[in-house]
Amino acid sequence: MSLAIKKALKGVKKGQAPFGACIIKNNKVISCEHSTVLKDTNIISHAEMNAIKKACKKLKSINLKDCIIYSTVEPCPMCFSAIHWAKISKIIYGASENDAKKAGFNELMIHDKKLKSLGRLKIKIVSNFMKKECLEPFKAWKKRKNKRIY
Repeated sequence: MSLAIKKALKGVKKGQAPFGACIIKNNKVISCEHSTVLKDTNIISHAEMNAIKKACKKLKSINLKDCIIYSTVEPCPMCFSAIHWAKISKIIYGASENDAKKAGFNELMIHDKKLKSLGRLKIKIVSNFMKKECLEPFKAWKKRKNKRIY
């Protein structure tokens, strides 16, 4: 999670939103990315989507079944769906969608545990992991004068 936080902070320094995600397989980092929505002018360039895309390319597979994703913030429904389709076995996140909404982001507020229940999925979800530390990118982002919310 520390790497995801560092990646989110790096993104904030580059004028991006305060989100980071890393994909791990067999205790090895496969990918670690931050949001590039603003840089790419692409609303789907969330940290999780970027990390999944890079991991699939690196592993030459769309099946990430033995992987874990660490996300600084609870994945949105779009990212949760991509995590499901990539067959990632476990999600570990720190801050919640509520925290992102409080910061001004346009969250759907359909929590991952609800999506898991609705889809009758077996994916493991760990919430509030290093939550205090995962809020640091939001603090850094709030201090920026040129921040943009989406």
